[in-house]
Amino acid sequence: MKRALFRTRIKFCGLTRAGDVRLAGELGVDAVGLIFAGRSPRRIEPQAARALREALAPLVDAVALFMDNSAGEVRDAITHARPTLLQFHGSEDDAFCRRFGLPYLKGIGLKGAEAGLSGRVLHARYPHAAGFVLDGHASGQPGGSGERVDIAAIPDDMSKPYVLAGGLSADNVYAAIRSASPWGVDVASGIELEPGIKDGALMRRFVEEVRRADCIELGDNGDIGECNACGR
Repeated sequence: MKRALFRTRIKFCGLTRAGDVRLAGELGVDAVGLIFAGRSPRRIEPQAARALREALAPLVDAVALFMDNSAGEVRDAITHARPTLLQFHGSEDDAFCRRFGLPYLKGIGLKGAEAGLSGRVLHARYPHAAGFVLDGHASGQPGGSGERVDIAAIPDDMSKPYVLAGGLSADNVYAAIRSASPWGVDVASGIELEPGIKDGALMRRFVEEVRRADCIELGDNGDIGECNACGR
């Protein structure tokens, strides 16, 4: 199976403790998600985000996640968390998402009303999105439920980067990457003891499995080729 030669990005989402943020950076995670959506059990207050942001390692993105928050709430969270990327999972349109002057990802539930939408339609609806988060839940539902994403439901004409989310864990992320070749993977419940409280061993195993998926590259003749992640 031939895969594109790029490293799969990793986002740990729904962190609430500075120690977990520090460990994420030590493990080489690319982004940490801070949730401000009112319906999420991992929601943090904007003031609490400041300490988490200060625990972030250099070159690791802070992603602020919202779901139908008001513009004032988004701005307040940006002030405290100083994110480099925004993520919207509600009914926000492109004009709302781009009004804050930061790049954004749009979360798409692959069940319910948004099921079956083509990549062309998604790109037309959100022309300024930097990419998409394709989640296993139904549209209009908050992420982080652990509901497994259906790989077969991913539109086959996605031209922008997409991040795979929904029910991922160390037990299945390898297979998901090998099947879907996403730009990145996003995990919350799969590395937790309880909502918002991460488990260090599960965090480490998840990263190891992503790197294992990246390090297998089969050529057309079945020979193992160059490692996606490290060039071995």
